[in-house]
Amino acid sequence: MTEISANYIRRIEIHGLWQRFDIAWDLRPDVNILAGINGVGKTTILNRSINYLEQLSGEMKNGEKNGVCVSFDRSDATFIPYDVIRSYDRPIMSGDFLTRMPDSNIRSELDWQLYLLQRRYLDYQVNIGNRMIELLSSGDETVRGQASQLSVPKRKFQDMVDNLFNYTRKKIDRKSNDIVFWQDGERLLPYKLSSGEKQILVILLTVLVRDNAHCVLFMDEPEASLHVEWQQKLIGLIRGLNPNVQLIMTTHSPAVIMEGWLDAVTEVSDIIVGKPGSYPKACPG
Repeated sequence: MTEISANYIRRIEIHGLWQRFDIAWDLRPDVNILAGINGVGKTTILNRSINYLEQLSGEMKNGEKNGVCVSFDRSDATFIPYDVIRSYDRPIMSGDFLTRMPDSNIRSELDWQLYLLQRRYLDYQVNIGNRMIELLSSGDETVRGQASQLSVPKRKFQDMVDNLFNYTRKKIDRKSNDIVFWQDGERLLPYKLSSGEKQILVILLTVLVRDNAHCVLFMDEPEASLHVEWQQKLIGLIRGLNPNVQLIMTTHSPAVIMEGWLDAVTEVSDIIVGKPGSYPKACPG
């Protein structure tokens, strides 16, 4: 069976959340921000949705699983690419688990995410290089002229990071295929960055390596380690790097929505549609 990718998630339903109520959340294709006081279920709604996508199979399509139903923008879609970014930079357990790490610099969860993203970043660059060679090999001058545009997102990403890190005089080493920095003449691995710097780097790298494709980015309270100015810029940076990403996030920070995203905010209380079983299911299964 051919796998067909969706462009975005159209609707999330959770039936019997905590055996107390049903949830129905209609989503925008660009930015969706779930708000509410602690304990109302924001993170649970995200986690249940992510768990559904993890278990998704071609045969299941948009059907319900474990009380969760995720509908896509097209009825024939069988999956959607997605990434999940956790904000809290917890240390990795010591002992045998730590000694098995592929890099001795990996000490926290954000370090581990950066390590995995380095590999995706290398693959991304190889794919861009291969496509550039293919375009440059064309006998059509117009087609050859398109090759230089393929490197624009990478340069935009580098410019974004340099601008964000300018206050500590850090700049990306643009001659390296890995993500490393220069600071006052010293070469600096990304594991040496602050928690906030690692976090914004993880977010922007995750968006970049999707190579402008349609995908979903789940983020749970991304403001945790970010300076308020970075919180204000966050959504704009993500959308500027890949306008095809659908953002689904929770936040307690007014700063995150200050740059024109107030209308993308949904309160948990607004998507509660009744007690368990009282709301008709939109998904089969």
